[in-house]
Amino acid sequence: MTTSQQSDDSQKTPSPQAVKPAAKPVAAQTVAHTTPLEEAAKFARVTEDGHVFVIIDGAEHPVGQYPDASQEEALAYFVRKYDDAFSQLLLLEQRVAAKAPAGEMGKNIDALAALVTERHMVGDIALLESRLETVRAAAQNLAADQRKANEAARAEQLALRESIVEQAEAMAAKRPEQIQWKTASAAMNELFENWKSTQRSSVRLPRATEDALWKRFRAARTTFDRHRRAYFSQLDSTNAAAKAVKEELIARAEALQTSTDWAATAAEYRKLMDEWKKSRRASRKDDDQLWGRFRAAQDVFFQARAAANAKIDEEFAANLVVKEALLEEARALLPIQDLATAKAKLDSIRDRWEAAGKVPRGDLQRIESALRQVADAVKGAEDEQWRRSNPETKARSNSMLSQLQDTIAALEDDLKAAEAKGNAKQIAAAQEALDARRMWLSTLEKSAADFE
Repeated sequence: MTTSQQSDDSQKTPSPQAVKPAAKPVAAQTVAHTTPLEEAAKFARVTEDGHVFVIIDGAEHPVGQYPDASQEEALAYFVRKYDDAFSQLLLLEQRVAAKAPAGEMGKNIDALAALVTERHMVGDIALLESRLETVRAAAQNLAADQRKANEAARAEQLALRESIVEQAEAMAAKRPEQIQWKTASAAMNELFENWKSTQRSSVRLPRATEDALWKRFRAARTTFDRHRRAYFSQLDSTNAAAKAVKEELIARAEALQTSTDWAATAAEYRKLMDEWKKSRRASRKDDDQLWGRFRAAQDVFFQARAAANAKIDEEFAANLVVKEALLEEARALLPIQDLATAKAKLDSIRDRWEAAGKVPRGDLQRIESALRQVADAVKGAEDEQWRRSNPETKARSNSMLSQLQDTIAALEDDLKAAEAKGNAKQIAAAQEALDARRMWLSTLEKSAADFE
């Protein structure tokens, strides 16, 4: 038996102890090729002593020897070798058609091509070689397409990673006092989750690139966390100082809350309120609590003052009834007919007004303003009477009347002289001057009548 045959026989009948069963790939189980012996006989010659030759393009190539067997058995043995190779080819074609990962396809094709080149099989070798070259070209195209797709996916993954890093670096570069920390912290956590999600992706970046991006991202997160800790540390200090100031204001407010010096204490509370508004805010929780205490201290005082005022107003209610009646009596003086009588009655009303005492605070301005209007009307009538009876004014008016009457008499003489001469120009000028003086005279006479 030849070396080739011994090798083939060992593959044909392996020892159970030498080879463990292995599960074939599902795809391989569905790929099978069987060449009929009649068809295979067209590509082979078998001698009586078991030598087998394969015919390729009219030329014979020795395949091997299968002694101690019929020619059909020898042929069938090497046909099975061909069928195995053809099944491997079909599997490769299916993987290419299914666009399976092309990483190992080239090696598998090379191995199958080397096996076919050895010619230890019987079948249509030319067809097998032709289809091998076709599947090799298809696998190469598939590998090229997959490389492009992988490169595009890596570029997309790189852009995504860089975007995450740049967002983190932008957040870390902001000044701490400009950051809304609750929102920013949630955003940074989301970026970290996105980073971990990208790491679970099937697309891998070069190790050096991924390490460099991770270092940048980690540095940005570290800076962000350091700024956050420093900010809140400073904020705690600021809040503590603001809280201390407001605690002091509360203590002063609580010390005043039992005072009955209503006016002075109310003014002091206004000062405290101004100081409170100018002071720094503490944390929202503390500030709300502090404001509640500060406001409560004021409420004690102002509620006590309101109760005291209410009691006083109740005592003054009877006084208000008296003054309301006096106000109606004062209003009855209008319009003024007799000034002397009106003045006397108003003086009497004023005396009784003062004697009536205080009225409730809410009515004070209204009722005082109403009486003042009556008093102003009486004062106005008095001023008008004085203006009419003023001796200086009357004397000045009489002097002007006398002078104007003398001027009119002179102008009448001028008019007569001009008429006697028949001088039209002089007549017109004298008449115009006379008419103007007579008009002034009429006005003065009416004014003088007002002083009578």
